[in-house]
Amino acid sequence: MIDTNNVNDLTGATVYGTDGDKIGTVGQVYVDTNTQAPLWVTIKTGLFGSSESFAPLESATFDGNDLTVPFEKAFVKDAPRIADDGSLSQEEEQALYAYYGNGGTRTGYSDDAAVDTQVGYDTSGPTTDDAMTRSEEQLHVGTEKVEAGRARLRKHVVTEQQTVTVPVSHEEVTLTREPITEANIGNAAAGPDLSEEEHEVVLTEERVIVNKETVPVERVALGTETVTEQQQVTEEVGHEEIELVDPTDTATDNRR
Repeated sequence: MIDTNNVNDLTGATVYGTDGDKIGTVGQVYVDTNTQAPLWVTIKTGLFGSSESFAPLESATFDGNDLTVPFEKAFVKDAPRIADDGSLSQEEEQALYAYYGNGGTRTGYSDDAAVDTQVGYDTSGPTTDDAMTRSEEQLHVGTEKVEAGRARLRKHVVTEQQTVTVPVSHEEVTLTREPITEANIGNAAAGPDLSEEEHEVVLTEERVIVNKETVPVERVALGTETVTEQQQVTEEVGHEEIELVDPTDTATDNRR
């Protein structure tokens, strides 16, 4: 049971929904100014707890560490957005009760004024001790890996002209005349004195033959390397300041 005895332990507790999903963490606790019974909590959700949603504590359970509310995560995150300024006006609380299905009414609620219900700001309730807690927001920045793109290898055929000089040879006819001498007189006089004859010589030449052969010339592979660069993140963070109120000042101090 959640009551005034453990209300201070709620701040910072992890909040879960009925679906078992983590909703966020408790930011602030709102109490009934008449009975000091805890009524609402704000739940920090979103990246780094940048958003806060209100949820009722009626039918919620708390084991000292985790708070479980009787609603699913998505339902709580879609609750009406109300400024977590430490107090709820009648209209704001009516809107929350209407959303969560409680008919918009509760006991101990004054119809003629807004109620300051944030734990730790009451100067006379049972949740106050002899000290005041000062809190501040701390910026926690992390990284996550996401897909930024894909690279692939693709090959295609490119045709280009290539010129190669190749030496080729061929035979040509040459005519050789030699005078009759004692050395060749026998060959010259071996035939008839007069005759008609033909001599034939076969001429040859080289022709260029082109063959193409496909051979591997290179291996190309895809790889990755990690490049680290510095990025600046700018975000507003708030903190509380505590000041001394002069006890001799008789003016009414309405600050909470």
